[in-house]
Amino acid sequence: MRRLQPIKSLHPNALPRVFIFLWLFFLTLPNGKAQEIPEAFKEKAERIVKMRAKTYLVLNTELKSETGDTTLLRYFANLSKEAGYLEGESYALDQMGATYRNYSKFKEAADLHTAALELAEEANNVELKVRCLNMLGVVYRRTDAIKTALDYNQKALELAEEVENPSHHIKRNINVSLNCIGNLYQTLEQYDLAILQFKRALKLEEELGNKLGLAINHQNIGDCLERKGDLEGALENYRKSLAFNEDINSTYGRIICKNSLAQIYLKQEMPYAALVLLEPLHEQSKTIGDYFITPLVFINTGWAYTDLGNFDKAEQFILEGLEMSQTHNIPSNVLYAYQKLSDFEYARGNFKAAYEYYKKADEFDEEISSSTNFRYMNDVIVKYEADKKSNQISVLAKENEIVRLRLRKNQTTLLVSALIVGLISSILYILYRQYQSRNEKRVLSLEQNMLRSQMNPHFLFNSLNSIKLYIINNEQKNAVHYLNKFSKLVRKILEASTLKEITLAEELETVELYMNIENIRFSNEIQFSINVCDEINPESVKVPSLALQPFLENSLWHGLSPKEGEKIISVNVLRKNDGYVTIEIIDNGVGRGAAQVNKENRVLKRKSVGIRITKERFANFSKDYQNSFDVDIVDLFDENGKPKGTKVVLDIPTV
Repeated sequence: MRRLQPIKSLHPNALPRVFIFLWLFFLTLPNGKAQEIPEAFKEKAERIVKMRAKTYLVLNTELKSETGDTTLLRYFANLSKEAGYLEGESYALDQMGATYRNYSKFKEAADLHTAALELAEEANNVELKVRCLNMLGVVYRRTDAIKTALDYNQKALELAEEVENPSHHIKRNINVSLNCIGNLYQTLEQYDLAILQFKRALKLEEELGNKLGLAINHQNIGDCLERKGDLEGALENYRKSLAFNEDINSTYGRIICKNSLAQIYLKQEMPYAALVLLEPLHEQSKTIGDYFITPLVFINTGWAYTDLGNFDKAEQFILEGLEMSQTHNIPSNVLYAYQKLSDFEYARGNFKAAYEYYKKADEFDEEISSSTNFRYMNDVIVKYEADKKSNQISVLAKENEIVRLRLRKNQTTLLVSALIVGLISSILYILYRQYQSRNEKRVLSLEQNMLRSQMNPHFLFNSLNSIKLYIINNEQKNAVHYLNKFSKLVRKILEASTLKEITLAEELETVELYMNIENIRFSNEIQFSINVCDEINPESVKVPSLALQPFLENSLWHGLSPKEGEKIISVNVLRKNDGYVTIEIIDNGVGRGAAQVNKENRVLKRKSVGIRITKERFANFSKDYQNSFDVDIVDLFDENGKPKGTKVVLDIPTV
């Protein structure tokens, strides 16, 4: 079976610049007539050539508005060539290559970047060389030529890091290199290594104040987390990326982020929510001309319609995405389309066709994972192992010589060894005791933090203030009623804070007291209910003390507080399988998206740590059980894809 081969990098002498410029010249002559160049640009180009700027910053400042116009860039490249202005010629060809890449013309882009790199090397301009190397890495990554792409990006990084006093452009390209290398690790499914690169780039982008770089790296971290199965972490990073893209008004960035968010919703079985994001992207993604992202939007739309059972639309969108991927030679997108076609056929019961598409996807996956790429990675691993073994042999030889000399000179080696062993044992014992002590302090700190989160001054002040209001209004019955509940709640919190675990019945009683007190602030408009299924005995189930209150507080503060109209919270206790008891906390609030916006718009921001503390306590609690706990927070949507609340699902181990 023939395997796909990556585009080979061009040797500097393989494509003479004379040929490049003949080719560029004819590209400017549609139907045999030269395109008109505005006089204003001609004057500007002549001025820049006379100025003969050497830095990327000056060139980019002068020509930034024309970087997307290949006709003007070709004119400037030819003018620079005639004047022997290498830097200007290199800059123009490199920018043209980036434009061709964004329109998925990868062969033309590689040729232009290679010619630009040759000119930058001739001019000995480090800034332009680093830029060209990085752009070549991006082109080859888009065509899944992992080996070639990694070579270019690593060379760019090494060259940039050698600069003693790097310019802003060099610092930006260090981040580009890190980002590209992270993307390549991601392609090779080395997600932890990829995240390390992205986080390093993220820190540097923050120092530079580059919002585009921040958006890109949050998007990439989200993609890695999604592939690792951490959907909540992925959502958080995608939303941060979208916020930065909105801030800089990047249509391209918005399309990528919204497609990624929709993909998470599809994995969370929320096809309506996914379609709300995807459908407006169909035409938008086509207008930007980058056919790397457009097929993914169409394929994901087909996935959503598959889940909804609308098979005609599903097939139409997936096949359109497949055609675009094949037309523009994007192997990874072709593979993705085959996978979704297999799922589509399976969903409508056509198992034979599903199997055929599955085989196509499997064969195509083999072609993408070509022997060239894996041989390269294998060479890297083998070289690393060889170096490591060589170092180990050298170290062992030195140690052997030292031991031999010591044995000759000193007969007390055995005693010294015994002392060393004793010392190491003592150190290990001390370290173990310190570990135990730190763990005990950590547990104690968690309990103290838990108590502080339950008894926070804001809650106490509001509760007593509400009771005081009843007294002032001479509503003695209500005042006594709520004062009794408040005192009982405080007593229960103080008693439970001394216990590692309590029964579920006691926890539900405490929760009900808490909700009764908090409901005063909401003028008793919250409908709160607790539902326990018949097969569960709350007296026999153990839970960490005061574990549910932070989730209810979160629903009250962020979900129901800003909501108008009916406000409902329900706590459902279920048994989904033998090893767990499941507790669901459901509210009909504004949803996490709107809650986050409200939180950011508040003048006084309240930092919530209760849920984080509770998760740590659950982790500590589950150590005594065979199964581990799980917490899942799900956004609820109505049939139109609009938020209608939040559901917290707690799976508590019982065995």
